[in-house]
Amino acid sequence: MENEVGHEIADALGLLLRRTTRTQLHKQLTEGMGEGVDELTYPVLSALARTGPRSAADLAPDVGVDRSGVTRRASRLEAAGLIRREADPDDRRAHLLVLTEQGQRAVAELRARLAAHIMASLSSWPPGEAEAFAQRLRRFTVEGPFT
Repeated sequence: MENEVGHEIADALGLLLRRTTRTQLHKQLTEGMGEGVDELTYPVLSALARTGPRSAADLAPDVGVDRSGVTRRASRLEAAGLIRREADPDDRRAHLLVLTEQGQRAVAELRARLAAHIMASLSSWPPGEAEAFAQRLRRFTVEGPFT
């Protein structure tokens, strides 16, 4: 029986982690965000907001594409004024990708949209259930198999 719960959780995580699921969500969230922000560039913005300035090579595993893919997406974001490149103080040959003030505002808007999207999908849940789910999900990510 315990293994059945593990399978059920694994199946749900598999659905959440599918690239097509993430891409579809990112497309919905970025609609109307303006030049440079779309389902392809969203992961770069989001990762930079989580991690702070990083090189394209360091960011690639978090984004799920190779360094050149991050570089292409970063070029679009840079052209839109959402990120800038700065010399890496630890490696003169490398550059760090850094969110601009405009990029930080875009991330704040995207996070607000995501939170609203999540809350709308939980609106039919009984009182307290969404809060309990949030607490247990946080615990699972902190104490679970991802650490």
